Amino acid sequence: MIFKEILEEQKEFFNSQKTKSLKFRKMYLEKLKDLLVKNEGLLYDAIYADFGKSKFDTLTTEISFVIKDIDYFLNNVTSLSKPKSVRTNLANQFGSSKVYPEPLGCTLVIGAWNYPYQLSLSPMVGALAAGNTCILKPSEIAENSMKAMAKIINENFPKEYLFVAEGGVEETTEILKLKFDKIFFTGSPRVGQIVYEAAAKHLTPVTLELGGKSPAIVTSSADFEVAAKRIVWGKFLNAGQTCVAPDYILVDEKVKDSFLDSLKSYIEKFNYQPDSEHYTQIINDKNFERLVKLINQEKIFMGGKTDAAKRYIEPTILQNVTWDDAVMQEEIFGPILPVLTFKSFNEALRQIAAYEKPLSAYLFTDKSEEKEEFISKISFGGGCINDVVMHLSNDYLPFGGVGNSGIGNYHGKYGFEAFSHKKAVLDRATWGEPDLKYPPYTEKKLTWIKKLL
Repeated sequence: MIFKEILEEQKEFFNSQKTKSLKFRKMYLEKLKDLLVKNEGLLYDAIYADFGKSKFDTLTTEISFVIKDIDYFLNNVTSLSKPKSVRTNLANQFGSSKVYPEPLGCTLVIGAWNYPYQLSLSPMVGALAAGNTCILKPSEIAENSMKAMAKIINENFPKEYLFVAEGGVEETTEILKLKFDKIFFTGSPRVGQIVYEAAAKHLTPVTLELGGKSPAIVTSSADFEVAAKRIVWGKFLNAGQTCVAPDYILVDEKVKDSFLDSLKSYIEKFNYQPDSEHYTQIINDKNFERLVKLINQEKIFMGGKTDAAKRYIEPTILQNVTWDDAVMQEEIFGPILPVLTFKSFNEALRQIAAYEKPLSAYLFTDKSEEKEEFISKISFGGGCINDVVMHLSNDYLPFGGVGNSGIGNYHGKYGFEAFSHKKAVLDRATWGEPDLKYPPYTEKKLTWIKKLL
């Protein structure tokens, strides 16, 4: 099978030690950056064919992220790769202790369809920067984007170092039977379980970037205009097909009506029409039909219009939603925004804590005590206070989930660490060692050992 053969070639190439060279890593990172810039047109056309994503959104949410990651590693891979000196305890004197970051080996990156370039190429960049080889398996759902990445990479990189595997579920299943040194997966918790199970058979470490129902809490002290503007932008970016988009809103019941009016005004202002450059299609018919079923016509505050031929769903706000409604039983991953209410802030926190830990969580408030309670009482992968989504754009913050929303993290140095092993080395002097640990044991030696340990 071709994938098994390529992995064998990558193992042999990794064992040649070539990928550990900083000069080698930087050379290919520069090459990848150059190829992405030169092939922008191909990337724009492919993603537009998949789900109508504009050049503006493709640049700002996809290509620029990858290029920024490449630039980060070009500037920092030397320092990240240096061994770090740590303290040596008394029992190991005279000696020195260091931690050596070393590449794990042959890695597999499985990307997601909703941001097909960013969520495939960014973790791949981390794998290469850390000195690994990589097989990249983009999502076949964004088929044209997958083919574009395969063309750019497979025609310009040696397959024993980097290779893009095309295909669907059958091909991914075959690849997962192979023994990798690291698997990085972005997608749903359901598929994440399948990947985790396959990795466990080989004791392969994994990073799982999953999802969940990410809440946005709006308290009575929040700036409604800022909250509405930022939530509308973050929710309907990519037509809601964003893993960290606000999945639902919890708003103080005393201010619900005012806040709904603010949401409506910004949705109207941003003008999400079927052919708008800033609004994409739903990725395919299957997801379109699933989303339409989640729209309870009796609870529509605004929106609700759909066009199956264009896979268009108008930004839709649902009100009077309960925790038992169908729309609250799964991650929405589309342009539907349920609004629930709470009587007290602690009630809102308790409701969120009763469900699976979300990938992201957001709070809009002007009260410092509410900020502190939100951070201390709710477990989530990452999030924002008085904003949404933007924590992803900070290279100095780790991005990842917790519990059902994921395992591990990446971005910046965390991406380097995700594909590295921290090797501990103690270097002892050959002189000056007392005989305390060596037989024969005596009461006097035991007394000294107690004092030292």
